[in-house]
Amino acid sequence: MVSGSLFHCRKQSWPPDEYVSRATLQLLDFDGAAPPEQAWRRRLNSHANKLKEFSVTFREAIKMMRLGVRLWSYVREEASHGRKAPIDPFTRENCKPSASQGVPLGGMGSGSISRGFRGEFRHWQIIPSLCEGSPIMANQFSIFISRDGGNKKFSSVLAPGHHEGIEKFGDEGISSWDWNLSGQHSTYHALFPRAWTIYDGEPDPDLKISCRQISPFIPHNYRESSLPTSVFVYTLVNTGKERAKVSLLLTWVNSIGGTSHQSGGHSNEPFVGEDGVSGVLLHHKTAKDNPPVTFAIAACETQNVNVTVLPSFGLSEEAHVTAKDMWGTMVQDGHFDRENFNTGPSIPSSSGDTLCAAVSASAWVEPHGRCTVAFALAWSSPKVKFQKGCAYYRRYTQFYGTSERSALELVHDALMNYKWWEEEIEKWQTPILKDENLPEWYKFTLFNELYFLVAGGTVWTDGESLAADEKPNSCSSHKSSTLTNGDVGTTTPEKSSNNISLVNNTTASTSSSDDEKPASNSFSDQELALVNQGRSKNCVSLHDDREHVGRFLYLEGIEYIMWCTYDVHFYASFALLDLFPKIELSIQRDFAKAVLCEDKRKVKFLAEGNWGIRKVKGAVPHDLGMHDPWHEMNAYNIHDTSRWKDLNPKFVLQVYRDFAATGDMSFGRDVWPAVRAAMEYMDQFDKDGDGLIENDGFPDQTYDAWTVHGISAYCGCLWLAALQAAATMAHRLGDRAFAERCRSKFLKAKPVFESKLWNGSYFNYDSGMSSNSRSIQADQLAGQWYTAATGLPPLFEESKIRSALQKIFEFNVMKVRGGRMGAVNGMHPNGLVDESCMQSREIWTGVTYSVAATMLLSGMEHQAFTAAEGIFISGWSEEGFGYWFQTPEAWTVDGHYRSLIYMRPLAIWAMQWALSPPKAILDAPNINMMDRIHASPFTPRAQNETGARKVVTKKRCCGTSVFSCEC
Repeated sequence: MVSGSLFHCRKQSWPPDEYVSRATLQLLDFDGAAPPEQAWRRRLNSHANKLKEFSVTFREAIKMMRLGVRLWSYVREEASHGRKAPIDPFTRENCKPSASQGVPLGGMGSGSISRGFRGEFRHWQIIPSLCEGSPIMANQFSIFISRDGGNKKFSSVLAPGHHEGIEKFGDEGISSWDWNLSGQHSTYHALFPRAWTIYDGEPDPDLKISCRQISPFIPHNYRESSLPTSVFVYTLVNTGKERAKVSLLLTWVNSIGGTSHQSGGHSNEPFVGEDGVSGVLLHHKTAKDNPPVTFAIAACETQNVNVTVLPSFGLSEEAHVTAKDMWGTMVQDGHFDRENFNTGPSIPSSSGDTLCAAVSASAWVEPHGRCTVAFALAWSSPKVKFQKGCAYYRRYTQFYGTSERSALELVHDALMNYKWWEEEIEKWQTPILKDENLPEWYKFTLFNELYFLVAGGTVWTDGESLAADEKPNSCSSHKSSTLTNGDVGTTTPEKSSNNISLVNNTTASTSSSDDEKPASNSFSDQELALVNQGRSKNCVSLHDDREHVGRFLYLEGIEYIMWCTYDVHFYASFALLDLFPKIELSIQRDFAKAVLCEDKRKVKFLAEGNWGIRKVKGAVPHDLGMHDPWHEMNAYNIHDTSRWKDLNPKFVLQVYRDFAATGDMSFGRDVWPAVRAAMEYMDQFDKDGDGLIENDGFPDQTYDAWTVHGISAYCGCLWLAALQAAATMAHRLGDRAFAERCRSKFLKAKPVFESKLWNGSYFNYDSGMSSNSRSIQADQLAGQWYTAATGLPPLFEESKIRSALQKIFEFNVMKVRGGRMGAVNGMHPNGLVDESCMQSREIWTGVTYSVAATMLLSGMEHQAFTAAEGIFISGWSEEGFGYWFQTPEAWTVDGHYRSLIYMRPLAIWAMQWALSPPKAILDAPNINMMDRIHASPFTPRAQNETGARKVVTKKRCCGTSVFSCEC
């Protein structure tokens, strides 16, 4: 439960001198050692509360009983094949989640390791979709201090002694180490991708210590941001009257999390590198034929810093050198024998043994003097292999090669380049941090929510899959595809064992009237050539990688293991578009190819128990798969997502936003056939021909437990926005006929939407007759959000938009614990939370951020920041639930979470987008396609009609292309 103080007035900032003495901050104020004024902070002696997971009500359990039985059977079946189900609510982690997370290590897409705010290394995600949450307690930094000729000594692990797991080891293990740090005078400061730990007189009262953690997450830098490495810079300030010999120690277990260190076959190897970089390589043999992993731990030797290593020690008394022996050597000498560098690789470990390594860096610090010691960690797993499919090389291998030993080069370059990394990070962050118009909490929460792009199970490959002779099994040997230029009937998917085909038609059935159909319902040969040209025959492996950024995947969440879940990417993608736009375009190209694909393999949908095909042509996939991404899409199998009403409009809106923001005409031309296909596919859901799609009486959208009947505010608004975006994009690409078709549908659909749903102050949840049809949905203006974010004219009158947003603010936000929790998804007009289902009564963190962005775009700054601050207070503040660096998808009003470490909260970057839209959108002409008629060879109209402007046809630069462009 939340403490009562959570919902009272709260200070607007966290000044660092409330956590660290001003005198200490002044002593550390050089070379980046002092934490910034704007940072998330926590004392190291803070208690890491156990988190409370949500539970369904009795009524919800009854309604979901059949689904639960089918899901349980499916999970068991997948387990029998040695696979994990994408959604498994029945299996819990060995360690219960706690409020202990901190800034993760490394760049994007090469595996990740998180580091808790108290210093423990945890949440290992080196193998795709496999997350080991428990900390490995032997992985630690420690310190040894000797003064006054050795008469005054201090030694301690640099982590509080009340960590879980220490007591599990015997006397020869880490329980024999000195866990003397109370943490009372030590603090953690986080501003992703950096973190500072300040030890203010612990364990030596006369020594001030700053540990600065730096990872290479640098926007628009597609090289450094892919590197699996981090640097730890220790700054030591001696305030005593005697010189001090200070030895810092990094210990590391040859493990990738869990119990992998006991599997055997691992070895360690010391090395002496260039520029004084020395350390140990830890070669890890993974289980289940996964690619091997090599870690490198190192420190940089300078004129004042001496580096030594202990390549191997163990945690049990059977080890040749035990953890207790190692610790005793450091207490006595403060360093290891330099001859250890000559020992060569160790003998591979036996099953059940734990192989560890240590690197020590020692320096003398004069009275009132300062010293800097730098350590680095890197890990190299060049090849990533998915469980059922292809193997790929990771992105960083483009620059470091495919040897596991590249960890040595990575750790060297990290120690040489980290100062430059920091300069680039500060250039990016400073304008936002110095903006006095922004709340303090918003500034550091904005950056810290980006943790997910590292810790969210990201995979970043160098492009296409490996050739058949380079991987254990070929991803293409068992798949075949057919590229067609004619009718669906000309394809022969039955001849393919897996029935995957690329088709140029949009849908098998539409309900559009004859006068609404374009001149041709199929793409011309020229149009299809834009999709097919220069690509392989496997439809889902098609990828235009002209920008050479490879291919990118990130999980929906660590509990929902599906790659690039698209209905959630709709919210999260603002972060990628703002910071790594080439990655965002790469993901959209993947989905554009997928729209035109069909996979006829049968799948059982668990909600109803019915069967259907895995991927329908014209439908945007829910995700890019799990065990075989890009080749076996739609890992999600609760509902048949080909019948969802939000995926296709979301695809159109995201593509248009990316097209408008980047001005990339080649991207627009390449994905346009998929945009048309996605729009035409939706015709089948307009059952009465009024231009507006209807929902089908089941949860057919991202709220997949919240049933919708008839016209809905959420999907209907998305559809109106998609019509406007498609019309505008069609106009800009020269497809005038399709622009006119979308415009006509919009003009027909908009009055229907408003007449069926507008009730005078907001849009009803849906047009049905259920108990929640008049509910106030927080996300009812999702389409208007994208419309405003892309510079398009508003979908509705400004008075209606502001009225609906004000209603959401007053009811969904302020009526839930005084506005200190975010926006609840559903609220009855009588002020009671809509409890018709699990999701209607939840507060979705990412949706709250997106609603706040919509408010900002409508000039409602106070309401926007108040709503979003509720997520900060409940999730990130000291008085909250403890969800920092693991922001969940949802929580209930009593703080029970669902799905930690989730993609959607990246939507806070939609707020920043609203505050600082890109120049391309600011400078774009405000073309209202819905109020204008454009001349078209298919729809001749008078050019001087009211509201119209003569369109000057430009000379085409695309040769025989069917498109004209704006160049």
